[in-house]
Amino acid sequence: MNLRAEIDKRISEALAAAGAPEGSPALVAPAGRPEFGDYQANGAMPAAKALKTNPRQLAEQVIAHADLSDLAERVEVAGPGFINIHLRADWLAAELTARLADERLGVPEPAAQQKVVVDYSHPNLAKEMHVGHLRSTIIGDAIVRTLEFVGHDVRRQNHVGDWGTQFGMLTAFWEDSFQTFLKVQMPTAPTATVELAEAEISDMEEFYRQAKRRFDADEEFARKAREYVVKLQGGDQAVRKLWRQVVDQSLDHAERIYAKLGVTLRRKDVRGESAYNDDLANVVDELRGAGLLTESDGAQCVFLEEFRGKDGEITPAIVQKSDGGYLYATTDLAAVRYRSGELKADRVLYIVDARQTLHLRQVFAIARAAKFAPETCSLEHHAFGTMMDPDGRPFKTREGGTVKLMDLLEEAEQRAFELVSAKSGELPEDQRREIARTVGIGAVKYADLCQNRTSDYVFSWEKMLSLEGNTAPYMQYAYARVQSIFRKGGEDGGAAGAGRIALAEPAERTLGVRLAQFPETVAAVVADCLPNVLCAYLFELAGAFMGFYEACPVLKAGDEATRASRLLLCRLTARTIRKGLGLLGIETIERM
Repeated sequence: MNLRAEIDKRISEALAAAGAPEGSPALVAPAGRPEFGDYQANGAMPAAKALKTNPRQLAEQVIAHADLSDLAERVEVAGPGFINIHLRADWLAAELTARLADERLGVPEPAAQQKVVVDYSHPNLAKEMHVGHLRSTIIGDAIVRTLEFVGHDVRRQNHVGDWGTQFGMLTAFWEDSFQTFLKVQMPTAPTATVELAEAEISDMEEFYRQAKRRFDADEEFARKAREYVVKLQGGDQAVRKLWRQVVDQSLDHAERIYAKLGVTLRRKDVRGESAYNDDLANVVDELRGAGLLTESDGAQCVFLEEFRGKDGEITPAIVQKSDGGYLYATTDLAAVRYRSGELKADRVLYIVDARQTLHLRQVFAIARAAKFAPETCSLEHHAFGTMMDPDGRPFKTREGGTVKLMDLLEEAEQRAFELVSAKSGELPEDQRREIARTVGIGAVKYADLCQNRTSDYVFSWEKMLSLEGNTAPYMQYAYARVQSIFRKGGEDGGAAGAGRIALAEPAERTLGVRLAQFPETVAAVVADCLPNVLCAYLFELAGAFMGFYEACPVLKAGDEATRASRLLLCRLTARTIRKGLGLLGIETIERM
């Protein structure tokens, strides 16, 4: 059960019965302090203001109409009109006992399954993925995992730039220079006998840089590159084959990153700009047919009133250049139409950095005006900030260059290995390496995901690998600590166990309330696409467990029933932490 939603529903009904204005929200939230109960409903105060009546009196009427006897042992008015709700310990214990046999841990099936398209990651092809790709990739993946767990039909979309002028340059350069860039680990020695068809690019970043330098310095090569753009767009088979080699090898690199990160994106999820190329002329024609196009300096533009600035000028969206070429906006409009029309999406989520806010606002507005997406299809930009260095600048190498994402992840594993070796040097090296992999990658991901995605954040190795505070190692340690209880007691940590949960001690009740809040936390992530809400919940849950562990002996409990109950609480805590971290794409460890 989503307890918060259930209480909200009942208080909302009570507000209506007490005469509050139609649609008055209950404003239910977990109580900030134990003396205020477990939940607090604050909707009586704004409703009373609208009615010009006493908020405490209205709150009393709401309590009189509210049917909470099965859930709450006490409901009372506090202060100017807060409604404090104290849960019944027996109801809470029964709810938690039932969850032990529930793989969904109390998360209800959605009232209506939605088709949700999530657009995320977007690596630059012909270049290696860098730290700038981290946030979109792992935030998007956490959102996808959570949506799927709840029960929605999710379609991943990795929208990559695999078309346009630069690919004329790259295909021409690959044909001319493939011998220079042969991958060393070839089945055939890198000699002149190696055919282009079996060649692999050894260093994608250097390949791109040299191609660009030659394009800028060699007019004859630049002419050939432009000629190859025309051939590529015209369907020339030989150039298309070169293009496919460059694209595929770029995607191979991205897939290696995804595998190391434990991200669920696959090759089948890639739908690049090239997929929409044949539809761009149709997009422009339909915009023209809808009366949305205006020619400006030879370009085809859309001017919408909602983008009129303070200076009175409207910021236009260009969909076709004066030379007939198309822009990102044109491709993005084609993508909206595909996702709404072909995929029948109810929601389309764009996990794209905040710098694209105006661009996506324009695309969404034009798509609505052109009826590329009906009002029933929600188009949502979930923006994110920038990873910063300790000096508050965008994260770079010491030399000022872009940090390759693979280098960052490998350094995370190495730093974690050094820490594990220092603390548990007696473990076999292969075991320490596996722990380091799980901890290192988890630390990088969690350090990002625990931040509000709309904010910039400072990258710090020391903080993210700490066993204290809201970090992945702390969460993984909390899980491992629970598992150690089962090992010491000769118990099976995965079995349902006999008996029922009882919540006699304050620390047991505190832990029980936190466990009960898992479904509402998952619902909040689904609604707002904020993984940090789940991170904050897991951190509070781990803290509640540590308080319980210190205050309530488990294996040495006074009687068998108490021991069994506390083992069940431990088991449910471990399962909840494991599931919560799993939704974030972070693995757990049985021993640390």
